[in-house]
Amino acid sequence: MQSRLTKTLYLGLAALSLGAVTTLSTTASAKSYAKVTSTKTLKTAGDTRNVVSTGTNAIYSKPGTVKGAKVVASKKTMKKLATSKKSADYFRAYAVATTNKGSVYYKVVTMNGKYRGYIYGGKSTSAFSGGIKTANTMTDATMPTTTKVYFAKPGKANVTWNAPKYTQYKASKQVKDTTPFAKDTLTITKAATKTREGSLYYYVEDAANPSINGWIYSGAVSSAQSAEVQAQNGITLKFVNKATGASVADKVVAMPTTAKNDTVENADLVKLAKDTTNLPAGYTYDSLGTANSVAKGGSVVVYVNQNAEADLTLTPTVYNNDVDAAAQTALSAYWNDTAKAVLAKDTFFKQVGGTTATAANIEAQLKTDKLDTIVAKTTTKNADGTYVAYQYTLKSADQGTYGSSSKVYYTAVKGSVASTTTDGDFTAAK
Repeated sequence: MQSRLTKTLYLGLAALSLGAVTTLSTTASAKSYAKVTSTKTLKTAGDTRNVVSTGTNAIYSKPGTVKGAKVVASKKTMKKLATSKKSADYFRAYAVATTNKGSVYYKVVTMNGKYRGYIYGGKSTSAFSGGIKTANTMTDATMPTTTKVYFAKPGKANVTWNAPKYTQYKASKQVKDTTPFAKDTLTITKAATKTREGSLYYYVEDAANPSINGWIYSGAVSSAQSAEVQAQNGITLKFVNKATGASVADKVVAMPTTAKNDTVENADLVKLAKDTTNLPAGYTYDSLGTANSVAKGGSVVVYVNQNAEADLTLTPTVYNNDVDAAAQTALSAYWNDTAKAVLAKDTFFKQVGGTTATAANIEAQLKTDKLDTIVAKTTTKNADGTYVAYQYTLKSADQGTYGSSSKVYYTAVKGSVASTTTDGDFTAAK
């Protein structure tokens, strides 16, 4: 019984002791809450207050050690935002609170406005610390070679901004539609990439309309005006085949410097029409339409005649000319032997004079004509009774214009053949 009494007394004292500790703990906890002693709005330039999470602290509805503070963005979330590849996950700091414990808390908001609250910022208001650090949302980039550009596709997409989206808090568009400025010349004065995404942006200035000066995605500008704008700013030459009446091509040309009052007179129209850089390939100038003058944005008919057919002369050339001098001689002899080479019979190599055959097209046709691999046999006899021969493999071709000549390049290998009359018996020299 004494034992039971002792045990009961012990348990009772223990319970009383635990209750006393709990009460003392609660009291101590209540007294440990911090109090905000000052709150200030940050007034330095906005771009000096762009910050990024360090991933070490959460965001709270109030400074974290103040009574009633609730988690807005957990430490786990802040770790993700710290390594995010999106500019939207940067923060802007806009206020600072100091507690009676000497701790500093910054009030921050993400660039997209998703998270807003207080985050621990160290013990000093002189620099960002603790859960945030300064962020460079943009990184300087190399200026392009061409700085005079135009809107590539005037419209409501890819307009100018006062800062690329999310690189500054509440970045906004300068204009909502660039269509009215389609003819304007823009000058690139700065280049930078969004640090996280790596996308390139240009700062453009418009002397005619400064209100649209701002940042624009690099892919939204072009060094050439759109075809529509070019036509509006110049005149269109409409080339017509005089013999058939069929349309051949349209060419937009810039207004000549001699134009007066935005009008091109007859003499200048003829000069533009005869210019070989304007004429369609394979045609020559015949005459001008009835227009005596054309106003800016207008058009004129130009009659042309199609050129006669002409040959494209190909000159085979040994690329690795260190084989021996005879390699070129043998190749030329093979090429000029009409019984072997088929160029003289192939209509591909006879087209309208002045038109162009690309290198790729020439190479493809030579393969079709089985001239990509050639074995040229000579009558020079070796000591073992075989004959000297060369095997040539097509390497490349130069672009060619019908009516002129172009080179075709082969690599050569010296060897021998058993007979000058039997095919397929080439043996490379060892």
